Amino acid sequence: MEHKREILLREAPVNKAITSMAVPAIIGMLVSAIYNIVDTLFVGMLNDTAALGATTVLFPIFMLISAVGMTFGMGTASVISRRLGEQNKDAASEAISTAFFTTLGIAVLFTILGTSFIKPLLQLFGATDSILVQAEVYGSIIVGGSIFPMLSMNMNNALRAEGAAKISALAIALGAVLNIIFDPIFMFVLDMGLKGAAAATITGQAISTVILLSYYLRKKSIVKLSIRAFHPSAAIYKQIMAIGIPTFLRQALSSFAIAMLTNAAAPFGDSAIAAIGISLRIVMMPMMVLFGFSQGFQPLAGYAYGAGNFSRVRESVKYSIGWTTKFSIVFSVILFTAAGWIIKAFSNDPEVITRGTMALRFMVAAMPFMGIQVIYSFLYQALGHGKPALLLAVARQGLFFIPLILLMPGLFGLTGVYLAQPIADILTVGVSLFMGLRISRELKQKELEAVT
Repeated sequence: MEHKREILLREAPVNKAITSMAVPAIIGMLVSAIYNIVDTLFVGMLNDTAALGATTVLFPIFMLISAVGMTFGMGTASVISRRLGEQNKDAASEAISTAFFTTLGIAVLFTILGTSFIKPLLQLFGATDSILVQAEVYGSIIVGGSIFPMLSMNMNNALRAEGAAKISALAIALGAVLNIIFDPIFMFVLDMGLKGAAAATITGQAISTVILLSYYLRKKSIVKLSIRAFHPSAAIYKQIMAIGIPTFLRQALSSFAIAMLTNAAAPFGDSAIAAIGISLRIVMMPMMVLFGFSQGFQPLAGYAYGAGNFSRVRESVKYSIGWTTKFSIVFSVILFTAAGWIIKAFSNDPEVITRGTMALRFMVAAMPFMGIQVIYSFLYQALGHGKPALLLAVARQGLFFIPLILLMPGLFGLTGVYLAQPIADILTVGVSLFMGLRISRELKQKELEAVT
């Protein structure tokens, strides 16, 4: 019997299909971004700039942890959506099972190595001597619980690929809400301080993981997760990694870029590091909305492509770029205008407020164009086009940001630190538009061939 989610992917109007999958994903991603902000607010209540700096240092490490889950999750999601479009559920089940158990093994290894070498890891990601002690307290718990975000990211993306956006969003949202609840309890009621903030984060991630896993175990999903379907063959890994590697590089480069940003800000003091950390978390909110929308767009595009419905792919791209661009313009104006008031909510340090206001305004300068970047990147992933997806994955942070962050501070001081990202974003838009025109022509040609 055909599942109603498959009917949605195949037959519903594009705007309805994307919205029905994007809204739960956006809610889940937005709640996740909010809990990162609330986490920072609670840490700010400790009145310790070094503690805020510690969370900034751990932010890219947490992104790297998530990158492992997203590598297999996004790679598997692309395979699942296309295989479902081809009506091949067994191949989709092999993909999720192989990805899940491989991620589990990597998570165990990462936890052992990460906790064993936590101090040099933190120093690599920009921890100064004044921040290192606090960062070790926070980081030991975050890295020690890394199995949960890895598995959660994996299953989240796989479930969205089959149209199960609601359970995916519920798991993320519930874990985030519980984290917000646990923060004051662990930090202040139980008097755990910064250690309590880390414990609350991992507890929330663990609950999300249990919810997602139970969905598979209760056999609610279209695609089946089982040890019997675990086939670690070169062919399956090649399919997953065609998109998984670009995803990993994007996330890993983002993590590395934040570490370089932190290192570039370090000579200007802990207030500069704290200011950048606060600004990054605020910018995460609109970015999570864009990623959530794109996660509603991706399964539809992949399913339509697998089914040979190229006009539906093109229609979904047009609708998605229009929506994300309008959203990005509105949010960038709001954040630029209210930057000073927003930073004051996180710190009463005048230097952090001044520097944070400037950092936030620079970070949102190129935001109106982010929809173009994100949609075309997700489109290439959805279609399983590994090389173009790889180019778009490494362009923003690898090709442009890293050289800029090495060059700009020496020329313009702290202002150069703030300028590196918006300049990199503008350059990446040019690459995205070029790649977008290329895939648009390809899809139009396939559509004409299908008609004739």
